[in-house]
Amino acid sequence: MAPNAIDTNFNSDPENSINNLKHINNGPQTTEENNGSYALKIFQSSMNLLAHILIGAVVGASILYSFRSSLPLEQLPLHIVLCVIGYQLLMAEAILGLCPHSGWADSLRLVDKRRVHTVMQILGSGLAIAGSIIMALTKTVNWDTLHGQFALVAMVFTTVSLVNGLTSLYAYEFRKCLPGNISKITHICFGIVAFVTSGISLCYGFDKQLFKNWAKAPLAYTLMGFTACFTFIIIINPAITFFKKTVRIFK
Repeated sequence: MAPNAIDTNFNSDPENSINNLKHINNGPQTTEENNGSYALKIFQSSMNLLAHILIGAVVGASILYSFRSSLPLEQLPLHIVLCVIGYQLLMAEAILGLCPHSGWADSLRLVDKRRVHTVMQILGSGLAIAGSIIMALTKTVNWDTLHGQFALVAMVFTTVSLVNGLTSLYAYEFRKCLPGNISKITHICFGIVAFVTSGISLCYGFDKQLFKNWAKAPLAYTLMGFTACFTFIIIINPAITFFKKTVRIFK
């Protein structure tokens, strides 16, 4: 080739050539998949952010109500603080921590997410159970209201889920006497029931006249809606995991 001749096949921009090759190899289908994945990520992040905000509003209002009187806290305010922090804060965040794009746990490795989940679940369960026992010892008649009945179900399933969680955590060690998948599935199921019933019990607590007199009915109903909303958001990922693991076993 002559020194002044130009090769028309030569591209002076190597980066552009690489991008062109990627476009040829990937094609429009991969672009659509990436767009869909990005949209799903944004949706999950938005839902988790909304759940964090609603949790803060509900827990904050409950604590303000509990500290409306002088210290030290009496049995009822102490019951509210322990149960709300145990169920709606620590246990809720423990579940969200295992969800994709949860915010605060995104930078953690999976093994560290599970460790944080375990610690928060143990602390949350301990506080919630202690708060329920304090209230039960205070009253002469227990479990006679819907608030108390759902609280009892939540406490029972929390206790079972706490014990079952240890077998799920050490599923490999217990594999000879209990299949690992069964242990994990039951742990997820018990946890969902405990968390949902605790949310229902809290809604009946907001519906009590004593709380309505302090917060007014519109705010009480708003907090009930907030509780229902973040409870639904939080249990989506565990419910999907439960369904997938159950289907996998039967296959």
